[in-house]
Amino acid sequence: MNREDFPILNTGIVYFDNGATTLKPKSVIEKMNDYYYNYPANIHRGDYKISLKASDEYEMVRTKVKNFISASSEDEIVFTMGATDSLNKVVFGFMEDYLSAGDEVIISKAEHASAVLPWLILARRKNIKVVFVPLSETHELEYDTLEKYVTNKTKVISLAAVTNVIGDVRDINKIGKLCHDKNILFVVDGAQSVPHQKTDVLKDNIDFLTFSAHKMLGPTGVGVLYAKKEYLEAMRPIEYGGGMNQSFDSDGNMEFKSVPTRLEAGTPPIAEVIGLGAAIDYLETIGMENIEKYELELKEYLIKRLQEIDKVILYNTTSKGGMTAFNLSGIFSQDTALYLDHYNICVRAGNHCAKVLKEEINIKNTCRVSLYFYNTKEEIDKLIEALKNSEDLYKIVL
Repeated sequence: MNREDFPILNTGIVYFDNGATTLKPKSVIEKMNDYYYNYPANIHRGDYKISLKASDEYEMVRTKVKNFISASSEDEIVFTMGATDSLNKVVFGFMEDYLSAGDEVIISKAEHASAVLPWLILARRKNIKVVFVPLSETHELEYDTLEKYVTNKTKVISLAAVTNVIGDVRDINKIGKLCHDKNILFVVDGAQSVPHQKTDVLKDNIDFLTFSAHKMLGPTGVGVLYAKKEYLEAMRPIEYGGGMNQSFDSDGNMEFKSVPTRLEAGTPPIAEVIGLGAAIDYLETIGMENIEKYELELKEYLIKRLQEIDKVILYNTTSKGGMTAFNLSGIFSQDTALYLDHYNICVRAGNHCAKVLKEEINIKNTCRVSLYFYNTKEEIDKLIEALKNSEDLYKIVL
């Protein structure tokens, strides 16, 4: 699907590491180059044409993001350095003041480091309790189990909409309704969901949503924090400097700008935000429903083909997300990845920043195939052929 828009695919590379970062279409690169060539000025600071042009292009992306995730207002969209930065802003800019000793935050052992470590650090500072909901035998989060862990001390549920190793697609709408009914704040890590399926923060009762541009065809170094405006208004900036203040003096008097500007201190990643806007345009042209449907078809085909190989150990045959975790029996995952690279096949190997997950799947490192819409069944066949012929793996790796 649309492979002609990604020049690197003409080299014969088989790219299966989309969960880490995605390839970039020509339209995104050209849009960023247009900024650098034709109006490379700072925003919100210059009273001249190219600065005003840069400011307009930057702010138009806020509107695109608002529409893409079905938010109520552009004022609810904050540009950050990425999903990690966004999650840290949620935890240390809002939750540190919102939560009190004894309050409980529910997460799972399948979450990314960026959605675990900030909560654990906050637990040390505030004496809150981080509650890990156990996963099912297929390493997925079951709603009935989650519901049992909710108590009158539960103040936050913080979960990925789609997990980055198992590819567990959570019922965000149902969990959002639970949170809404029980006055629990709902934080959603959308890094692996926003690029792959339609997102509607209002319908799903999402209070905070975080995601990165580089996992959805955009550039690195920029992400999004969505929050309902009342929560952004209460969020304390964790960075201070130019652009976010209205005034200050040597006596210590200071006044900050309104949201979202006061949460975007300093010169932002202007070209990258503009590139994110081009990525959104590209995805909407294809249609998120079409992307989700095609990826599920690819995932089912991949699982079917991998099950043909006796020495392949699969860790998630039932999940619906585009990730598949596997190992070759008796082979270290990084060695498998190096072997596949010999055939120009790119997969991820390691713990995938989900270090607590090993407590559930009983293994630290796996190989991960993560799919996107430009992948094909023919590429999957190349992977299967290489794995079937892996008897000489160590001759190639060593």
